[in-house]
Parts: sequence; structure tokens; C-alpha cells
Amino acid sequence: MRLLNFHLVQRLAMMPTIAAMLSACAVGPDYRQPDLRLPQSWQAALPHGGQEAGLIDWWSQFNEPVLTRLLQAAEADSPTLERSAAAIAQSRAAIVSSRADMFPSLNGRASSTRASATPPLSGTQTTTGVAVDAAWELDLFGSVRRATEAARARLQGAERDWHEARVSLAAEVASNYTSYRACQLLVAANQRETQSRRETARLTAITVDAGFTAPADGNLATASAASASVNLIAQQAECDLTVKALVALTGMDEPALRNLLGGTTAALPVPREFSIASLPVALISQRPDLGAAERALAAASADVGVAEANRYPRLSLSGSISYGTVKIGGVSNDAASWSFGPALSVPLFDAGKRRAEVTAAQARYDQALATYRLAVRNAVKEVEQALVNLDSAARRETDARTAADSSQRYYRAVEANWRSGGAGLITLEDARRTAISSELGLIGLQRDRVLNWINLYKALGGDWQQVSGASAANEKTNAAATSSANGEKL
Repeated sequence: MRLLNFHLVQRLAMMPTIAAMLSACAVGPDYRQPDLRLPQSWQAALPHGGQEAGLIDWWSQFNEPVLTRLLQAAEADSPTLERSAAAIAQSRAAIVSSRADMFPSLNGRASSTRASATPPLSGTQTTTGVAVDAAWELDLFGSVRRATEAARARLQGAERDWHEARVSLAAEVASNYTSYRACQLLVAANQRETQSRRETARLTAITVDAGFTAPADGNLATASAASASVNLIAQQAECDLTVKALVALTGMDEPALRNLLGGTTAALPVPREFSIASLPVALISQRPDLGAAERALAAASADVGVAEANRYPRLSLSGSISYGTVKIGGVSNDAASWSFGPALSVPLFDAGKRRAEVTAAQARYDQALATYRLAVRNAVKEVEQALVNLDSAARRETDARTAADSSQRYYRAVEANWRSGGAGLITLEDARRTAISSELGLIGLQRDRVLNWINLYKALGGDWQQVSGASAANEKTNAAATSSANGEKL
């Protein structure tokens, strides 16, 4: 028995040497990352001339503790990030599974049976046995290596998807927070407008009753006050809808969220005018969605190699050793055996199936390449559009502020003239509509400018850094796995 074990171990120990000699090549294309083919410079105007500053810790530039709390809450309890973390764990397991095919597999068997002895023997026959089987398919043409290469690329793509989810989540939280603050300012403006129009309607009703004003002017004032109330209610509903969106994004209870936001009107969160080293075009390459698309392309390239390798012969090595005992009537007989040898499988005819699988894999690669190129173009487009919107909002804000201030002064002058009887109600209402329209326009423009900064942040890939981000993804994945093992709800 020991001699048999020694011989089998000797033969199994030769397998790595044999594999190294036979597995010297891997068929299929060797992947090369395509060029981004970016423009040499942006065509849109750069914010503040594109002077230098950083994107790292970008949100701290808002100096908004409430926004920081919301961002932390969203990242701590986000189903979107948990889903991305689970995809990372799945991809990591796929690498382990793929690598396992490069090593021998060992299976043990044990059995014990009792039966009546076969004549001419009599009594009870007890048969016991143990066996160990070994099998190893040599990776002659790189099928396993290409599959592992594809799995590794998909893991890297999953990590980039996790970073993309973080960037998108942060941008969405910040956008909703900015919209809520702007909504509060719009509600405050509409409240002032509603109160003013109601006061005008009250004063007009007095003069109508006294016979100094035509009833038509009273009807106009009442209609104007009712219209302002309608706008106020609609604006308040918009604020409530934004709060609901923040609840969904952060996972916070609505009462706690409203308490954090506060009941008073606050100014819009305004970042410092950040810039990014003259906003070099190459900066776009840090976008995690582009990284994910590029990794999908690498995986598709490796899949072509897997399909190509399946067209070639396959060689496997197998070995077995077994030991058994047969006991009849108190007499025992031992038996041992072993086997070892190669097996070659050669594809002879499959009606073109394997060739078609190679063609399909190549087509999937071409599709992934087109997707990657499209993603690059869309990324350039998003940055260009964000720059155009940001430049447009910056240039309009000064004029919008002048228009709002001038309209408000004109309205106050007309109102004073109306109170003294020098102007009609229609003139007053026209002046009021102009003033409130200018104020609301300025608030909306200021909101849009902040949102354009956030869109530029997102278009440039945020403050994502591969090393620190990947470590965070691993921590998130491990934490999720631990919670799942403990039966905790994610």
C-alpha cells in the first residue's frame, strides 16, 4: 500500500512540470487598450480661465455641514452601493472559480457494504474500501488563463461601477439639496407676493365699497391674489417632493431629515469657483464609467481567446488509488490498485459550432469596442455641455441680478404712486408681476449655476481615486458579507 502511494505521488508530482512544458502558449488576441482619441482642448469656455485647483474632497468646498451629513448618510445606507458591492463580491468569486481550473482536482470515496456470501461460501460478506481520484486538464492553449483574464477584467469593471455609483449618488444628493434650498427661497418669494396681493385686494375692496374704484378693479385684485396663492401652494408641494427624494437617497427618517434641513430659509450652497489644472482633456480618463467600459472591452477580448482555445485538442491527466478489504466468516482479504494516464480529446466534427462561437465572441468584442468609443464621445459631450451651461449661467447672473433689483425698485415706486392715487391698479399689477418674475428668475438662475457645477463635477468623474476607492469598495464588500452572514438586514 505504501509503495503504491509513493508511485502515485511521484506521478502526480510530475504534473506541474508536464503542464509547464505543454502550456507554453495561449491562443487568441493579446489585449491592448485603445486610445481615447480625445480632442486636444475643450471648445467651450473654462470656468475662471481654467486656473488650478483640485477635485479631491470637492464637496467640502461648499462649506455646508448639512450637505456633508446628507452625503455621509447616503453613502452609509445606499441600496445602489450595496448592489454594486455585491457585484464586486460576485466578480471576485468568479476569479477564484476560474483559477481553480488550473489546478488538479482530488476526490475521495469511501464505502462499506454487508451482504450474504456468494455460494459456495456461506455467512456474511463485509466489503469496505477507500479511494482517491485525481484529475487535471492541462491548459494547453490558454483557455483557463483567458477565462481568468476575463474574470479579472470584470472584477476591475465592477469596482469602477461601484465608484461610478458613488459619484452619481453624491451628485444626486447635492442636486436635490440645492434644489430644496432654492425651493425654500422661491416659497419665501411667493409668500411675500401672496401677502402683497392679498393686501392690495383688501385695500381695493375698501375703495370699491366706498365708490372710488370700479368693481372691475376689485375683481382683478381678487383674481391676482388667488393666482398668487395657487403658485405658492404649487411651490410648497415642489419642496415636499424634493424632501421625499432626499429621504429615498439618504435612508433617513423624514422627521429627522426635516429637522436637519431646518425650518428657516437658508441661502443656496455655493462652492468656491474650483478649477482643474486648466481642465486638461486627459482628466476625463478618470471617469469610472469609462474605466468600466474599457474593462468590459478587455474581458470581451479575453473571451475571444477562450472561444478560440475550445477549437483545439484538450489533454487531461487522471490518476486513482484505491484500497479495499473483503471479510467473510472472520477471514479478511486486502486488495489495492492504482491507475495513472493521459486522455486526449480532439474535436473532429461539430458542424461549425466552435467556429461560430469564435465569431460570436469577436462580434461581442466589436460591440464592446463600439460601446467604449461611444462612452468616450458622450463623456466629452457631457463636459462640453456642462462648461457651456456654466459659462452661460455665470454671464447671465449679473444681468439677472440687475434686472431683479431694478424691477423691485420700480415696483415700490409704482406702489407708492398707486397708494397716492397717481397710478391705476393694472399698472401696479404689471409692475408687481415684473418684479416677482425677475426675482424668481434670479433664484432659478443661481440654482442652475450650482447645479451646473455639480454636473461638471460628475462629468469629470468626481473625486474618484482608484487606489483609495478600491480599498473602500473592498471594505464595503467585506462589511456587507459579514452582515449577511450574521443575518443582518442590509
